[in-house]
Amino acid sequence: MLSSLPVVPQQYFPEAGSVEPAGSYAPSTVELGDLKRILVRRRLWIIGTAVLLTLATLLYGLLTPALYSSVAEIIIDPQDLQVVTNDVNPSRISPDGGITQVESQVSVVQSTGVLLRAIAATKLTEDPEFNGQGMLSRVLGSGSAATDRTVATLDGLRRRLAVKRADKVLVLDVIVTAKSAAKAALLANAIAQAYLADQASARAQAATDASKAITARLDEQRKRVQQAENAVEAYKSANNMVMAAGNLVSDQELTELNTQLSAAQSRTATLKAQVDQMRKQSGTPDGTSEAMRSSVISSLRSQEATLVDQVSQLGTELGPRHPSMIAAQQQLHDTRQLIARELGRIQTAAETDYERALANQQALEAKVAGLKNKSLDTDQASVRLRELQRDLEAVRSVYATYLQRAQETREQINVDSTNARVISDAMPAQKKSWPPLGLLLFGAMFGGLGLGTGLALIAEYSSPTVLSSAQMQFTIDAPVLGILPAGEKAGRRWWRFGTSPAVATSQKTDAVVGLALRRMFSSGRRPPDWPLVPSILVTSPPEDGQQRNRIARLLANAAAARGSRVLFVDTNASNGQKDPQPGILDVLRGEYAFEAVSRYAPGSNVALLGRGRPKAIFQEAHGVYFAQHMLAQASRSFELVVVDGGALAENLNASPLVAMVDEIVLVARLNATPMRDVKATVQAISVMGRVPTGALLVDEAA
Repeated sequence: MLSSLPVVPQQYFPEAGSVEPAGSYAPSTVELGDLKRILVRRRLWIIGTAVLLTLATLLYGLLTPALYSSVAEIIIDPQDLQVVTNDVNPSRISPDGGITQVESQVSVVQSTGVLLRAIAATKLTEDPEFNGQGMLSRVLGSGSAATDRTVATLDGLRRRLAVKRADKVLVLDVIVTAKSAAKAALLANAIAQAYLADQASARAQAATDASKAITARLDEQRKRVQQAENAVEAYKSANNMVMAAGNLVSDQELTELNTQLSAAQSRTATLKAQVDQMRKQSGTPDGTSEAMRSSVISSLRSQEATLVDQVSQLGTELGPRHPSMIAAQQQLHDTRQLIARELGRIQTAAETDYERALANQQALEAKVAGLKNKSLDTDQASVRLRELQRDLEAVRSVYATYLQRAQETREQINVDSTNARVISDAMPAQKKSWPPLGLLLFGAMFGGLGLGTGLALIAEYSSPTVLSSAQMQFTIDAPVLGILPAGEKAGRRWWRFGTSPAVATSQKTDAVVGLALRRMFSSGRRPPDWPLVPSILVTSPPEDGQQRNRIARLLANAAAARGSRVLFVDTNASNGQKDPQPGILDVLRGEYAFEAVSRYAPGSNVALLGRGRPKAIFQEAHGVYFAQHMLAQASRSFELVVVDGGALAENLNASPLVAMVDEIVLVARLNATPMRDVKATVQAISVMGRVPTGALLVDEAA
């Protein structure tokens, strides 16, 4: 009997691996609309997380003790006060304008030394808020006598202290937080003053250390000066080198003798020139410059001139033999003899002065020659002496520098050269700084929304669901034929065929179903002369059975509403009968013809074929044969066969129908059907030798 049936051309049926490549569909990415659907579906996660976090924050804000913060401001000038020229703490400004130097002071303010000063000044070790001796500590035993209260107080103060520097300014903000506004202001001011005192103490200590170090070197430098002086004196004594006014006496004598010799030589030369001139004018000695400068000669010449005039006058008046004439002539003669004797005396005196000057010159030349010989002997010794004197001057200079520096550093110990001061004392705060309840609630609310969103996304992607048609197309490698609204949420699983479309479905649903039918049978995969009736098998994951049955009935009802005769096959239900009537399983076993077990629904063009009796398992080859035979016979009476194939991952009895139907439509719910179930269904279809040809999605949010 099997051989008498027509052979089915399997190339018309798309099998596993024979469909279009996956690249023709969009990749499985999440779009903004998908994200919105995830968040809407998991809104309870998001809202619940935000509410819980907000309530926890509110409880924290109401139970947490209030804290107050006070700020003291300190300005620090990188260029310190220039009290002395040679300061122990030199003032240098870095290329960045001192920002780095001031920034380092942030750590100094928070240092142990500064904080211990502030703790001592405020007796903070007796304050339970900071010394770690609270009720809880006493109960737990952490406040025993062995605990160092100072260390605990220091740690507590550090936790409540913040030192900040605003951008591009040289001001440090010392911020202290405490349970009391007055205590916070007191501690902030105490830390600021402790910082100033610490800086002054550090600079004084640096000056003290420098002074001690320099003073310790003074004795050594003094001894070096004494040793250098003794060496110079010993060397001068050993070489008979007498010093006067810093120079050798022999050198001074030689210098003086050279000066005297030069003067003697000049005088000798002058006198020799006079004597030579007088000797050359021996006939007229009165023509020399010495005679001309002599007052005696000048007086005698005046007398001679007077007598010459007198003799001339007397000779004219009295005659040559007159006694007056003779007396005048005698006087003239005597005057001329006196002039001659005076000229001779001048010449003799000049020769005597020349001889004396020449003798003095010769004596000085002899002395100079003797001192020169002695100076040549001391020149070699002077080289070493000058070297010793240079060493002495160097040692004296170093000693003088050390002595002056020691005096300066001793004075700097009591001088504060820091240029830091408090420009704003801390004042008790009027408002609490913690907890900022409004800000915390605001942050908790939005943080809870963000955390809830993250948890929702984690939950979604740990168990992903169908998010969009693009994702579905990529997963099943087939087009999505449409997206339907969820429809009625009543307890009924199905309605009677033949019900008015306005009642059974909305206008939108009817349009989507109609377009889906048109798309399925306009794809061109079914040849015009195909002998089997057009058929659609609707399947889904197990949890989507209600929507699958609804959509299968919608497809049948939509086709019937357009005048087509439809055979509806339900492989998933026995209508609740304890002894079910024969159905599709009996047809696939070859026990009944489908005309004998199908029946028309009242007032409808839809014939119903139930599941039948699952009393025996048929062979798959026989089932495929009888499924083909049924579809061939149905083409005489029906224009469409719609099969509710159930969940194929669990319903293997529908495999013969899977092999023979034209279209296999997968039903899934957006944001509800897990992707693992969709993939399991696709895998089951693939095992049966086919792949889905399309999908219909149900949007429960529509």
